[in-house]
Amino acid sequence: MSRSSSVIPTTRMLHALAITGLAAVLLAGCSSTERTGGNHAAGVSSSQPSSPVHSTEPQSGAGIQNNSAVQPAANPNAAVDEQPSTVFYEIFVRSFYDSDGDGIGDLQGITEKLDYLNDGDPGTHEDLGVGGIWLMPVNPSPSYHGYDVTDYRSINPDYGTLEDMQTLIKEAHKRGIKVIMDLVVNHTSKAHPWFVDSARNPGSPYRSWYIWAEDQKRPVSGSSAAGSPWHALRGSHYIGTFWEGMPDLNFDNPEVRREMKSIGTYWLEQGVDGFRLDAAKHIYEDLLSDKSTATTAKNVAWWQEFRTAMNEVNPQAYIVGEVWENSAVSVGAYLDQAFNSGFNFGLAETLVHSAQTEKDSGAAFTLERTYKLYSQISGGAFTDAIFLTNHDQNRVMSQLENQPDHAAMAAAMLLTLPGNPFIYYGEEIGLLGVKPDEGIREPMKWTPDGLDTGQTSWEPGSNNAANPGADVESQQKRRDSLLVRYRELIQLREEVPALRDGDIRDYPSGNGGIMAYERITAGQQVLVIHNLTGSAQTMQLHSGTGGITYAGILRSVGGKAALGSGRLTLPAYTTVILE
Repeated sequence: MSRSSSVIPTTRMLHALAITGLAAVLLAGCSSTERTGGNHAAGVSSSQPSSPVHSTEPQSGAGIQNNSAVQPAANPNAAVDEQPSTVFYEIFVRSFYDSDGDGIGDLQGITEKLDYLNDGDPGTHEDLGVGGIWLMPVNPSPSYHGYDVTDYRSINPDYGTLEDMQTLIKEAHKRGIKVIMDLVVNHTSKAHPWFVDSARNPGSPYRSWYIWAEDQKRPVSGSSAAGSPWHALRGSHYIGTFWEGMPDLNFDNPEVRREMKSIGTYWLEQGVDGFRLDAAKHIYEDLLSDKSTATTAKNVAWWQEFRTAMNEVNPQAYIVGEVWENSAVSVGAYLDQAFNSGFNFGLAETLVHSAQTEKDSGAAFTLERTYKLYSQISGGAFTDAIFLTNHDQNRVMSQLENQPDHAAMAAAMLLTLPGNPFIYYGEEIGLLGVKPDEGIREPMKWTPDGLDTGQTSWEPGSNNAANPGADVESQQKRRDSLLVRYRELIQLREEVPALRDGDIRDYPSGNGGIMAYERITAGQQVLVIHNLTGSAQTMQLHSGTGGITYAGILRSVGGKAALGSGRLTLPAYTTVILE
C-alpha cells in the first residue's frame, strides 16, 4: 500500500505517543463479572532465553490489562475498518525439509513442500491453504539460528544458493503464496567483515558503523534488553544489545542507513514480497531508562525512511515489525507510515491463556478499542499480525500441556480474528517444544518413524521423541486431527469474507466459557461464537451491531450446534459462525 515519503514523525504519530491515557482505556477490559461472569485472562509469560542466541525480547506481563473501572462501549455504528488479510506460515528453514540428505533443511526442500502449504488449487483440501510464508534468516551466519548475519546479500550455503531462493519465490507465487524474509538490521555478526575491520583498525571506514564507547566518549554504563550492552574488545567497548556476538550498528551514521536501505531494495528486486523486521524497537537504544518517547520517535523515523525506500521498488511490499510490547501506543507508533503490521504479543498470550483456562478473556472488547487507535495512527492502513507462539517462545502445545482440544480452540480463536494470522511451523500438527531455544525449533515431523527422505536431523528432537501422532502422515489419516482442524479453519476463513477481512465488534455472551464477537465488512456481518469448555454450553442471542438479528448457522466446527428461538446450544470445544 502507498505510504508517505516523510521521515519526520508526523503529528498523528506524536499525538499517539502522548495519549497514554487513551492506551489505558484501550487495553482495559470491562469487569469480568459484568461482562461474562468469568475472570479476565491474566496472560501467560514465556520463559526468557538462557543462552546467547536470538530470543532476547522481554515479556511484559499480562496480555490484556484489567482495570476496575468499566470503560464505555465503542460506538456500534462506527465506520467499518476492514483489514484484508491472508494466513502466513513461519518456517525455520533448517528444521523444515531436507532436499539433499545432509540432515539440514534447505530452500529446495521448502519448494518441494509448497503443495503441503498451498497447492494453488482452491478446489482441493489436502493442503494447509496458507497465503504467505515467513522465512527465518536465510543469510550466511556462524550460528544455527542465523540472527547474526555475515553477508546480507547472500544465502546461507547450508540452505542453498540465490538461484534456489529465486526458484522458491517463483514456485510460491505460482501457488498464490507470498514470501517474506527475516531482515536483521539492528546488529550484524561479530564475524561480519565490517565489524572485524572495525575492531582491528580504529581508522577503518567501518569503525563508525558500530558504537564504540571510546570513540563517542560515552560512559560504559546503562542496561538494555539483555543486561549490560557493553562488551570489551582490544581495549575498547562496543554495544551489543542482545549478546557480544551481535554488535549493534550505528544508525546515526547515514552510510549505515543507506546500506540497510540498499539491502532491503536488493531483496525486493529478487522477488521477495516483504520483510519481518527483527528487533525493530532496538535500532536506537535508551540505555538510561525504559524506552522514552524521543527514542521511540527516532526508531519510527528510521523505519519511515526505510519504508519510503522500499516503496520505490514495491509499494505493496508487506512489512511486519517485531515490537515486543503489550502497549497499544508503543506498537501503534510504528504503524504510522512505517510498518503494515506489528506482531500482537499481548493477544498471543491472552489467546493461549483463554484456551488453557477455558474462559473468555475479553480479547474482542480490547481489540475493538485497540484497532480504533491503530486506524487513527495509520490512516486506516494497518493490518494486525496475530499469532499464538513463535520461534522465541515455548510452543503452544507445550504451554497447553499437550491437550489437543485446547490447541484446537486456540487455533479457532486465532483464525477467526482480524489481521494476518501467523502459524509457527509444526503448530498445526501439535509439535511440542520448550526452551532452551533449540528445543522450540526442532525438526518438522513428516512421518511417524521419521524415515521420510526429507526429514531433517540437525537437532535430535527430544521434545517430540515421545509425541506419537504429531506428524503430518498420521494426522492426514485422521478426520479429527489438529491438522485437519487447521485446514478446515483456514478454508472457512477464505470462504467467508467477513472472517478474512472484517472489522471486529465485541458481543457479550453472558457466559464465562463462551467467547463471542462479530466480524463485519461492508457487505457481510457474521457472529463468531467459541465454546472454550469441555461441556455443552448455551447462550441467549441478542441484537448485534446495527440491530441485526442472527438467525442461521453458517458453519459449525468441532461439533454440531443447535439454534432455536434465539437460543444457541454449542457442544464442547465447538466454534459456530452465525449470519
